[in-house]
Amino acid sequence: MKRPIPGEFNPWYSRYIDLVPDGDYNSMLRENSKNTIEFFEGIPDVKQDFRYAEGKWSIKEILQHLIDTERVMVYRALVAARADKSTILHNYDENHYAASVDVNERSMDNLLDEFRSLRASTEKFFENITAQQSELRANMLTDAVHHPITARAIGYIIIGHINHHINTIKERYLGG
Repeated sequence: MKRPIPGEFNPWYSRYIDLVPDGDYNSMLRENSKNTIEFFEGIPDVKQDFRYAEGKWSIKEILQHLIDTERVMVYRALVAARADKSTILHNYDENHYAASVDVNERSMDNLLDEFRSLRASTEKFFENITAQQSELRANMLTDAVHHPITARAIGYIIIGHINHHINTIKERYLGG
């Protein structure tokens, strides 16, 4: 699957797409899966519920956010890849989602098991869409403005979104 080009997504998503190197998409997705799991497995227990400031998510809440976002994004990619022109995709409020789930009683291992299951499904989905399907567009409505988005742009956003949050955790939660 080729890298998306401007015009295939709302320019706001460049912040994620730009974090994905060039290369074979499916290989990069598998590598991202491995690196993400290893990264979160390496978070010390004492840091898993840490917040670097009041009102910020804990590391476990960030992982739940990554899970929720990937579910939403894969659905969006499905809409695009199936040429569903009748479905209008809307923003989702990640803060509402985060406030509506409690990860305090969940272990990091439990969250990572959910991530592994979801990511295996994501990998299978992107392995099995054709180059032509990856270029199909869904209708995305953002702040009352239509922004078409391709399945391949969504695939790159999935990887870049995780890279973004891992970078944030390293900088603001782990001090490095």
